[in-house]
Amino acid sequence: MDGTDGIDRRGGRDAVGLLLDQIADTLPESRAVLRKLKTSVAAETRGLLIRNDALLERYRSDVAKGLREPNERVEQILTLNGIRSQSGIATVTVITEPYACPGRCVYCPTETRAPKSYLPNEPAVMRALRNDYDPHRQVRSRLEALDDTGHPTDKIELIIKGGTWSFYPDRYQREFVRRCLEAANDFARGSRLKAQGKDGQQPSAFSLQPSAILEEAQRRNETARHRIVGVTIETRPDYVDAAEIRRLRELGVTRVELGVQTLEEAVLERVVRDHGTAEVRQATRLLKDAGFKVAYHLMPNLPGASPQSDLATARQLFEDSGFRPDTMKLYPCVVIDSAELSRWWREGRYVPYDDETLIELLIRIKQLVPPYVRIERIIRDIPSTSIRAGSRVTNLREEMHRRMRTRGLRCQCIRCRQVRADTAGSFTLIRRDYEASEGLEIFLSFEDLATDQLAALLRLRIPVHAASGKRQAASRDSLQPAYDANGNLIRKATDYGLPTTDYAVLEGAG
Repeated sequence: MDGTDGIDRRGGRDAVGLLLDQIADTLPESRAVLRKLKTSVAAETRGLLIRNDALLERYRSDVAKGLREPNERVEQILTLNGIRSQSGIATVTVITEPYACPGRCVYCPTETRAPKSYLPNEPAVMRALRNDYDPHRQVRSRLEALDDTGHPTDKIELIIKGGTWSFYPDRYQREFVRRCLEAANDFARGSRLKAQGKDGQQPSAFSLQPSAILEEAQRRNETARHRIVGVTIETRPDYVDAAEIRRLRELGVTRVELGVQTLEEAVLERVVRDHGTAEVRQATRLLKDAGFKVAYHLMPNLPGASPQSDLATARQLFEDSGFRPDTMKLYPCVVIDSAELSRWWREGRYVPYDDETLIELLIRIKQLVPPYVRIERIIRDIPSTSIRAGSRVTNLREEMHRRMRTRGLRCQCIRCRQVRADTAGSFTLIRRDYEASEGLEIFLSFEDLATDQLAALLRLRIPVHAASGKRQAASRDSLQPAYDANGNLIRKATDYGLPTTDYAVLEGAG
């Protein structure tokens, strides 16, 4: 593992400078090639392998001092965990304070120091705890970490997690989003958040007075260097109605993750989910017609389910036009001590799938996913030490892909096919039409047919009133989605690859 700042204190040689010279000369095309360069320099200077963040810090310092020519490709090479920003957008996850949840789901952990369904030792929650759940500090510290590891943060996807968002007080929601926006507006490369003790803590967003300046923070962010271009929240399908959609639009939400879990009515009833598939259908339609992107959380391995019924849910998800989400997360059920399900497991009333059964099930589900859907995640970031029963395989996605490769199987989801970094190719415009939630969805993408890579996509929706020839009435309400004259609505447009870090280009384009 890389582990030094690159200063050879025994021989006095500048290993970092030497390695940066070699990187600039050779422009290694993979992490493996970069590691060989590091090993060679470490042997030559009798030092340890040099960390990427140390290289990046020195590179930026040299450029600022005029000692080295700026080279965007060098910055890309030194970026850690490049997949995090290869969608063109840097992800910043923040967690809301613990608060009551209307749900009674038997599988949900209930912890005093974390929001409902989350654990204090999950990575994102640990970051939130270190920052006392303060939204400004969470965003700022995350931007600092991304900046340190070379990720461009010009475009940010803000993901708000924790409990049922729609159940939090309206004033808390507004203040939480406002402070996230202000953290992005105020962030400057190289600045650092000072550690605060108890006496210097920021007040909880619950304790702040209702703010009338959310809109001002939103306006500032439109021209900020670090723009929040997407906001994602999690909620329950039975909490989505016209009033909630208006509130979400006021907050600037662009994507809604719905806790669907399963489409088996009997299983939903058994786990005390307190809603059925009718609510899922309605929420999905309302959200799509309002221009939101829709994600489903699915939970295989619930009490009362079987591999066959879980596979049937996945099949129905895409065969039934009342569902067909844009993205999905697969979170196999596990047993946590603080959940009611833990008692069921101890009493023998619940037996989870073994790892082999679960992996094979997930492989079959992945094969059902159409090319217009993105699988965002497989398994939650729950430490294996907190799992009493259920799969503890932390690299489940990698194991699935390994097996699929050996069998000649490929996943068609967007995540598996998106281009990496600045991959070149010959791209063709592809159009796919499908019915969904009482409307017509047109999925346009630029794809390299030879390599099966996807470089850009657009989701165009024609709601039922437009598809039937009825024109959408003009509205002066700025919170209504922007349909064109024919009633069409673009719900998403994005391209993939690393965003530019040339600020002169960005500012000139504005």
